[in-house]
Amino acid sequence: MHGPQGSLHPMVRAPLVDGHGRKIEDLRVSVTDRCNFRCQYCMPAAGMPWLDRAELLTYEEIARLVRVLTEIGIEDVRLTGGEPLARRDLPRLVSMLAGLPGISDLSLTTNGYLLERDAAELAAAGIQRVNVSIDSLQRDRFFQITRRDALPQVLRGLEAVARHPSIRRVKVNALGIRGFTEEEIFPFCDLARSTGLQVRFIEFMPLDADRAWSEGQVLTGEEIRQAIETRFELVEAAREPSATARVFSFADGPGEIGFVNPVSEPFCADCNRIRLTSDGKLRTCLFSLTETDLRGPLRTGAGDEEIEDVIRAAVWRKELKHRINQSGFVQPERTMSAIGG
Repeated sequence: MHGPQGSLHPMVRAPLVDGHGRKIEDLRVSVTDRCNFRCQYCMPAAGMPWLDRAELLTYEEIARLVRVLTEIGIEDVRLTGGEPLARRDLPRLVSMLAGLPGISDLSLTTNGYLLERDAAELAAAGIQRVNVSIDSLQRDRFFQITRRDALPQVLRGLEAVARHPSIRRVKVNALGIRGFTEEEIFPFCDLARSTGLQVRFIEFMPLDADRAWSEGQVLTGEEIRQAIETRFELVEAAREPSATARVFSFADGPGEIGFVNPVSEPFCADCNRIRLTSDGKLRTCLFSLTETDLRGPLRTGAGDEEIEDVIRAAVWRKELKHRINQSGFVQPERTMSAIGG
């Protein structure tokens, strides 16, 4: 291939591929940069300047972009934030996206604070999987990390979403931060074993607003796994292509533990993901230093083919890898809450 491919035939669309031969099938859509938590690893206690409402893509604009992307190969769509449930009437967007024929998996990542309120509507609208971010199962430590006394409400939200059989998979995400997460490892194992949920430990990445990240703060997945194996026998599952997590089951019962290790074991080689920010920028890597504006063409009357051409050209330039562990790594200007989890 010598460049981004256009349509091969009016009825047969070329798949969305990058310049390294990777087929792009996974889209993360941030619906807002706002969040009702102030997690220490993400943003200052006072919060951050939010985008004006006019800068955000409307639900109709998001649905149009997702439709264009599904027509050229995107199959998995995950809604993120900020905190996605902080955006008004999110189930309406879910319903719009669930009706698109190309989507095989529609999921949500949330801090869980509003999940008890919205679980039934989300399930009815068509959400299929939910990941809930919980960094501590101890109320005082949860408050310490999030600056919100919200653990009981989050756990009620977790229970609420688990009651809906149409939501076929619920996972818990916990960040691995040295000096903090060590105390959380076995409580999370107990949660997985008692509920049958998958708990995933995600290595701390350099996307904090304070730019205080250092590699020494990363509690690696390998260290956590070794700690778990002092008490439980783990059995590794086969890794699915383009999966971000290595997943283990407990040899003696239910529950799973996953490890997402972007710092110590980058999984860039078969990355199939792109990201759409809440203000309409296409990012081809979580750590991209450049992004492609899609909101501008949308709002100046571009047709679907023109938007597709812009997307294909950007994806063709997708980075080979993120280079966190290499000298000269540059942290992107946007923080995690502004990019989308």
